Amino acid sequence: MNKKLNLKWAIPVIAMSTQLITGCGSGDTANTKTKTDTVAVADGYDENFVTEAQSFADLQLLRYQVPGFNSLSLQQKKLAYYLYEAALCGRDIIYDQKSKDGLLLRKTIEVIFDTYRGDKISEDWKKLETYSGKFWFSNGNYHHYSNVKFVPECSYEYFETVLKNSDTLRLPREAGESTEAFLARIKPMMFDAKYKPKLVDLRPNIDNIASSANNFYEGVTQKEVEAFYAGFDGTGNAPSWGLNSKVVKENGKIVEKTWKSGGMYGAAIDKIAGWLEKAAGVAEDSMQKASLDLLVKYYRTGDLKTFDDYSIAWAKDTGSRIDAVNGFIEVYMDAIGKKGSFESTVSLKDIEGTKKIETIAKEAQWFEDNSPIMKEHKKEKVAGITGKAITAIVESGDAAPSTPIGINLPNAEWIRKEHGSKSVSLSNIVYAYNVVSAKGGQTAEFVVNDTVLERMKKHSALASDLHTDMHECIGHASGKLNPGVATTDITLKNYASCLEEARADLVALYFIYDQKLVDLGVMPSLEVGMAEYDSYIMNGMITQLTRLKPGEQLEEAHMRNRALVARWAFEKGKKDNVISMIKKNNKTYVQVNDYGKLRVLFGELLREIQRIKSEGDYKGGKALVEGYGVKVDPVLHKEILERYATLNLKPYKGFIQPKLVPIMNGNDITDVKIEYPDNFFGQMMEYGKNYSFLPVKN
Repeated sequence: MNKKLNLKWAIPVIAMSTQLITGCGSGDTANTKTKTDTVAVADGYDENFVTEAQSFADLQLLRYQVPGFNSLSLQQKKLAYYLYEAALCGRDIIYDQKSKDGLLLRKTIEVIFDTYRGDKISEDWKKLETYSGKFWFSNGNYHHYSNVKFVPECSYEYFETVLKNSDTLRLPREAGESTEAFLARIKPMMFDAKYKPKLVDLRPNIDNIASSANNFYEGVTQKEVEAFYAGFDGTGNAPSWGLNSKVVKENGKIVEKTWKSGGMYGAAIDKIAGWLEKAAGVAEDSMQKASLDLLVKYYRTGDLKTFDDYSIAWAKDTGSRIDAVNGFIEVYMDAIGKKGSFESTVSLKDIEGTKKIETIAKEAQWFEDNSPIMKEHKKEKVAGITGKAITAIVESGDAAPSTPIGINLPNAEWIRKEHGSKSVSLSNIVYAYNVVSAKGGQTAEFVVNDTVLERMKKHSALASDLHTDMHECIGHASGKLNPGVATTDITLKNYASCLEEARADLVALYFIYDQKLVDLGVMPSLEVGMAEYDSYIMNGMITQLTRLKPGEQLEEAHMRNRALVARWAFEKGKKDNVISMIKKNNKTYVQVNDYGKLRVLFGELLREIQRIKSEGDYKGGKALVEGYGVKVDPVLHKEILERYATLNLKPYKGFIQPKLVPIMNGNDITDVKIEYPDNFFGQMMEYGKNYSFLPVKN
């Protein structure tokens, strides 16, 4: 699929094993000192490890272990460390991509946290502290999931007092700017919810570029941008034009400001490239070295053809234990699906966990041949799909603190078709979710009856894992475009992301209730598929509404896709009562009545969405998304929020990152230790001091 298509690395967790997590009490967030733990276990998990950390607002911070790290060779540890540094050196970029104001506000917050010596136990300080935590969690002041701007709950007057009692000389002021003028300038950025209100605005029949607050375009309209890129060939083996640049108008002419060494974000990119060069010097084999060398060349030149060469080399590098994604990858933050947000994940292969996903990947051709999509939309030959489970070492940019649980890359449709792809699941991330989910959660409140509840308790962890594996490994790699049809950022535009995620979900849903998975030995019975159907329909129609505030509609691509799939199946299955919504004790529940017929419906919708993608049918895609994936029933929403409020849970989870510490003997690294910080605020301040390379204006 197209690299510019919004192929998020993972669907948000929808099964009990990962979504339904108990919250914990707030830590002392005012104290930014970070304790760290070291885990001596080389190849397993420490059962005494404390997974839960701080919680605030609608967020629960967790920690994840990295089993297997201590058993790596010194060369592998050095490689991991260099890739770790390369990942964190790009952190500034995501803040600037999300908003022109992002780095200015972040550096202001950092000055306050580092230098304010006033009362830090007052209610107002706690409100400002919570705002800061949300800001760091979202890499800016737009909610990481809803894309809606949030503002501090404390008053502007209180913020003004705090700032004036901090070290104002360290504020990121313009030359000669007074503190008062600085405050006046940032006031609407922080406190006016109507000032640039949405990070990504996907509403139909508007200028989606002009209405979005991201920093991908400036002074241009959507029509101008689309006309500009219409001059690039988007068919065949064309690069993902526009992936690594900002579009601006200079002297009346539209130009690209490329993200590369010597270009936009050059100071941070030079740091990334420098660490990648060190990594190439200790690569595990010649194939990995070749891919890293190409990645460095791409960062140095900004040449998208070089990025494709790198992507091919990376996809073919299947033997390395240490791996990394680093670059401008996913395009969710761009309403028209062209600009890639910076992200990185450094990992090591989970040998044991890889067996299941490898089994599925090896059968990719069988799944393609037996898919319910039209014959003309099937791939005659599925290129090599590599499936593996990985253990995340560190994540950054758009992959942190809120993380994926699965990865499928490269995104370029033609590379997948001709050269294959890598599909992975992040086993230690899922393990951390499972640790906290074992304590209970919202399941009992929203599950329709004890039979479904017991089935979900028994099978949801495996069902969720299999769904992720199928979604990434088979779903995104399936199907093909009709000859001459352009990539989906051109044809499906602002609906491309939602439709692609729905397509991949439907592949997973269709086959998870297939005897083939039982025969392959990856699940014990079709009850696993039933548990996934129960969970998916409940989430798509009811429980994901807990993530929305009253009056909000569905904005995020994955939420839209799950609603689209569940609501469409409910509507189309009414005649046969496939799914029912029932009331018990004035509470609303959903119930799957016929799993076989539901699978048939999933197949029909998959067939239609593949047709829409293959043919580039914008009107058909728009009708599906707007008809089933956007609107929220306010009465049902109110009920769900009231029920959820009684559970004292946090709807969103994210992670404090492990820390790699080199042990030095002069200039030589003799070992690399891994530590596990426990304070999110402390880690954010540490990152701000160690990985700030960009000015506030880029």
